[in-house]
Amino acid sequence: MDPPANTCGAHSAAYSLHPESGRAYSEAIKAVECAAQATLDPNNFRATLGTMLRELRQHPGQWDVALLGKTGVEGETTVTAMISLLSTGQTSGHGGQQPTREEILTEARMAVDLAVSLVRWFADGSVCRI
Repeated sequence: MDPPANTCGAHSAAYSLHPESGRAYSEAIKAVECAAQATLDPNNFRATLGTMLRELRQHPGQWDVALLGKTGVEGETTVTAMISLLSTGQTSGHGGQQPTREEILTEARMAVDLAVSLVRWFADGSVCRI
């Protein structure tokens, strides 16, 4: 299965000759939302990274992750941590009490790299609901 178009857009925005860090980070999040929604929050067509993260945390042990780890939970813990890092790392995505700023290029590139792995795992079924 090909990755969602957002992944390509995110990668292009992050690694082009004239990178756009804010756009790259935003597209990375959208790509993960697109790839993970059917698995993590299938009945919520307005699902966001935050609502999907809540699903992961509220239903531990209900996720089959291809790479289990030594005790069998490291895979699920890693997926949750990666989505959490991607979600909380973006300061420009939401308004509120805290000041926002556009992400710097190194942040955006790391977000894109996280997103590429997450999108691939959800797209090929390496992460699924039990």
